[in-house]
Amino acid sequence: MQLTIPAALERAATLFADHPAIAEPGGARLTYPELRTRVTGIAAALVEAGIEPGDRIAIWSPNTHHWVLAALGAQAAGAALVPVNTRFTGPEALDVIGRSGARALFVAGPFLRADRLAALREADRAEPGQLSRLRLVIRVPVGYASGGDRAAAPDWPGLSVLDWAELEQRAAEAPVRLGAERAAAVTPDDVSDILFTSGTTGRSKGAMSSHRQALAVAAAWADCGQVTSADRYLVLSPFFHSFGYKAGILVCLLTGATMMPQLVYDPRKVMRLIEAERITVLPGAPTIYQSILDYRARAGYDLSSLRLAVTGAAVVPAALIERMQAELTFDTVLTGYGLTEAVVVTMCRAGDSPGIVATTSGRATAGFEVRIAGAAEGGAGEILVRGPNVMLGYLDDPAATRQAIDSGGWLHTGDVGRLDDAGNLTVTDRLKDMYICGGFNVYPAEVEQVLARLGGVAESAVIGVPDQRLGEVGKAFVVTRPGLQMTEAEVIAHCRERLANFKVPRRVEFRSALPRNPSGKTLKRLLREESA
Repeated sequence: MQLTIPAALERAATLFADHPAIAEPGGARLTYPELRTRVTGIAAALVEAGIEPGDRIAIWSPNTHHWVLAALGAQAAGAALVPVNTRFTGPEALDVIGRSGARALFVAGPFLRADRLAALREADRAEPGQLSRLRLVIRVPVGYASGGDRAAAPDWPGLSVLDWAELEQRAAEAPVRLGAERAAAVTPDDVSDILFTSGTTGRSKGAMSSHRQALAVAAAWADCGQVTSADRYLVLSPFFHSFGYKAGILVCLLTGATMMPQLVYDPRKVMRLIEAERITVLPGAPTIYQSILDYRARAGYDLSSLRLAVTGAAVVPAALIERMQAELTFDTVLTGYGLTEAVVVTMCRAGDSPGIVATTSGRATAGFEVRIAGAAEGGAGEILVRGPNVMLGYLDDPAATRQAIDSGGWLHTGDVGRLDDAGNLTVTDRLKDMYICGGFNVYPAEVEQVLARLGGVAESAVIGVPDQRLGEVGKAFVVTRPGLQMTEAEVIAHCRERLANFKVPRRVEFRSALPRNPSGKTLKRLLREESA
């Protein structure tokens, strides 16, 4: 039987009655029945406010229980969810919210030194007309200190601006049947969400998924990780990203696990939380584990409750996986591969050998087929994906949809990889990151894997830069582990021993950190712009 997200919440409230659904550090604690009640009320309030089936509702707020309530409430009201990156500036958010045609917006208060609503209003004044469909704004109380000043709502003619407390009051007063009836009318093939791509290589596009698809990829992720109601899941990945939303919120909804949203990441605070709350599931981008492994006082924390780590979101250094398996307390370390347009394409399984986990992203899951197009020497080529959970298409962009999904239904990912005889996928790079040195193709991830095995290197990024003689040569950006130093000559010598000459970086720049988007991907576009 296929479910919708509102039906999955109803199921969870029945199967996991009195089980904690949300345990926010220092904040809200809700059981699954309590979560259902709150969500149904918010859905009813949204219906009374004029939200119709098929409308879009945007959320521009960080990981708190408010995000979960707003997202599930929007979907129970029959709307499609539009998550907005919390790092976006006013003009960037205006672009996404405007293109989505959102009718309502949930927006955080002052958070990380930014007043998002004021920034959006300012961007709208500079470029009016993009928010023509927006009618309702709800201010989420993130950033409002107890007893502190609350930023005044900007003057915005034509919009109704509510505080979260006012929404909760309306939810308490609205007829429950409005929310329940609207939720029951949602179908598995209705659009559940529109996730905008990260825009690391160009303007972002809105990938649309149905309720059936969103739950199917979450179920596949949960199955590979063997997640159950006994798990306590620390959600570090931002909810606006599929890793936090579909592999986080929806996985918990399907399994009855307790979700613990984390507002900001700090390795010391996270290790304290793992110890205090007995966290069992800790997925994240590679940088999360790297920072924990390199934390000098790590031995002073009890991390023994951890059982499952799942990483991806970037080409993962094999050396990092080996350190996770050897130095941390996880029973299971898994790697996976996905993208906004397909979410969970491949994953390792519990029981896979350490070598498979360290060097591949596992086998196809969630009904996907994977093949390699244009394979060259070594079997590497573009990764193509087909299956029932490939996105419905890009919002209002049929040309981009046709370019991404061919007539045979294959999604062209733009990633480079190879398959072994057992179907395990190794992701080697992005097609757009490849450069040509002296007529030879160089895939930066191969060089980065070699750099990861140089003692003292915490992380690295390699790009191609112009060269008068060779066309392009490699430039490595290197972050060293805390307290360690090295020279450019040491880095180049290490690479010369392990790589063909055309792959060896000609230049090395040491940095304290690499620019990344919130999903953990290195923004090589920024590195290329700086180098240019």
